[in-house]
Amino acid sequence: MPSEFQFITEWHITAPLDAVYETITHCLDWPAWWKGVVNVEKLAPGNADGVGSVHRFTWQGRIPYRFTFAMRVTGVAPLTFLEGCADGEVTGTGRWDFSRENEITIVRYHWRVHTNRRWMNVIAPVAAPVLQWNHHQVMRQGAEGMARWLNAELKTFRASAALVKTE
Repeated sequence: MPSEFQFITEWHITAPLDAVYETITHCLDWPAWWKGVVNVEKLAPGNADGVGSVHRFTWQGRIPYRFTFAMRVTGVAPLTFLEGCADGEVTGTGRWDFSRENEITIVRYHWRVHTNRRWMNVIAPVAAPVLQWNHHQVMRQGAEGMARWLNAELKTFRASAALVKTE
């Protein structure tokens, strides 16, 4: 049975909101600054705002496995949010929220996914803390990489996770 995970990650970075938003929306550049991103391929262009665009992502965390999924953009409000649906070795939804407070841009990512790899589903009940730690490490690499990319400072990194009981 698939295991469902919910992750929330928050970055506070001293870069302008528009620069942070553009860096996230230009995902083909992610491998240049985000260590955990192995590859990004554009599969479909979508409309002028990017809705309907599809990209295939390959990720590798600190524990030695890679996984790949396609992400279709389902909603965009420029400088406010970007959301999509994942399909592949994980399926689910992700949403980036962007805001500004004083001189800090706040990036919050909500990721709710089911694992589709048999080995992940088998070990998830006992290995959930390791899988969650791995996700947090990848997201920390993203926050730190973005700060370097934008010549900014990462002020705060927060992460939470839960393994959801499915019936």
